[in-house]
Amino acid sequence: MEKLSKKLTEIGQDLKSLINTDTVFDENERLLDNQDLAFLLKASFRTLQRYRAKGVLPYFTIGRKTYYKASVRPYGYVSNISLARD
Repeated sequence: MEKLSKKLTEIGQDLKSLINTDTVFDENERLLDNQDLAFLLKASFRTLQRYRAKGVLPYFTIGRKTYYKASVRPYGYVSNISLARD
C-alpha cells in the first residue's frame, strides 16, 4: 500500500509539472494516433510502422501509444500529403 501511495505521489508531481509548462504543445496543436493517421493516409498500421522505422514519419510515444503531430509533414515520398485537417 505504501508503494502504491508513493507511485501516485510521483505521478501527481509529474502532472503538476506538465500543467505548469506552456511549452509542451501549442494550444492549437492536434495529435493523431495510429488509427487517425492510417485513415488519413489510407495506409495500414504496418506501413506506418515501416515509415517510422525508416525515419520518414516523425513521431513520439507516450507510454506504449504512438502519436504524430498533425502540423508535421512526413519526410520523403509521402511528403505531399498534409496531415492537418481544415
